[in-house]
Amino acid sequence: MEQGWSSARAAREVGVNERTGRDWRKGIRRTSGRRIHPDGTVVDYRTGSVYKQPVTSAISDGAAASATAISDRYLSLDDRLMIADGLVVKDSMRTIAARIGKNVSSISREVREHSIAGRYLPHQAHRAAAVARARPKQSKLVVNTVLRAAVEEGLSRKLSPEQISHRLRRDHPDDESMRVSHETIYQALYFQARGGLKCQVQQALRSGRTRRKPQRKEGERYQRFIDPMVMISDRPAEVEDRAVPGHWEGDLITGEQNKTAIGTLVERSTRYTMLLHLPDGHDAEQVRDAIITAMKDLPAHLRGSLTWDQGAELARHTQITVATDMQVYFCNPASPWQRGTNENTNGLLRQYFPKGTDLSVHSPADLEHVAQELNGRPRKTLGWDTPAERLRDLITTD
Repeated sequence: MEQGWSSARAAREVGVNERTGRDWRKGIRRTSGRRIHPDGTVVDYRTGSVYKQPVTSAISDGAAASATAISDRYLSLDDRLMIADGLVVKDSMRTIAARIGKNVSSISREVREHSIAGRYLPHQAHRAAAVARARPKQSKLVVNTVLRAAVEEGLSRKLSPEQISHRLRRDHPDDESMRVSHETIYQALYFQARGGLKCQVQQALRSGRTRRKPQRKEGERYQRFIDPMVMISDRPAEVEDRAVPGHWEGDLITGEQNKTAIGTLVERSTRYTMLLHLPDGHDAEQVRDAIITAMKDLPAHLRGSLTWDQGAELARHTQITVATDMQVYFCNPASPWQRGTNENTNGLLRQYFPKGTDLSVHSPADLEHVAQELNGRPRKTLGWDTPAERLRDLITTD
């Protein structure tokens, strides 16, 4: 735009939508379905609402920065004052972290980076944090002409960004200003309007690409767990048609902010439901132990398989298989219909455990009562038998 180009042409050159380019010029930020204007006006497209929020500005002349944190992820001025108070009375970092609801490593780093002569200064720390998050920021390759020249020289010799980054560290071991990551160099090349490198991409990179190449195929996901997953496509046909009992579907229903959870297990042929009590959290270890406990008393012919989604809570799936002799199968990403019986049961359970509530208040006896009610309901798909009756027949069968 400074060279006299139209906004449409400049947007095409950078590779963004013209409206995005206009937003950049006006200082409008986009985040989570919202457009945030510099004056604090927020347009939320999810709800159709327009409102104003406080503007936290970086002030470099020593005036006090806003005391309100821009999100719960960041420390507010009140948080920093509580840290200072805790240090005065010699509280431990862990105690201070628990008091303000932050991770202990965040508190330790905050104190280490903003202490002078062993004394933590909360107001100065808050001003420094406000300045550090000022946006937009200029790239290091824009403001440091010496560093930019060194990077351009390396590119002219057909060095890769990674080679340039590591060589600069080797050649200037004592000069922090001559450090740049290879990712910063790539961004400067692919987003030249913001990056500061003037040479053409085709000349700068050996590949000659003008756009970044995805490292994964479309639809492909990284391996979630250390132990390989067995996908639902490898599940025997007998599981799909529900002809053979003993095949289960599982999932978690979670409470407010996903902090608490209840595990659900549903047998596909009888629709029999078991609920897993998870009072100590729903990490992989807790879910593993709860599943093994629930399954260990079932006869072998009712421990055929378990189908789950790709949630991190089942990272210990191999240990479940070894302990229960049940093969664990995983659904495809974003495919809840592949566990249709379980999804339907979870919907019924929300009558008892509404969304957004604290599920840790329910005892094992509460969960057993709810499970008995569900298993005592006659089902049309079972010829008006109840799941409990169907499972009883299976258990008593030799």
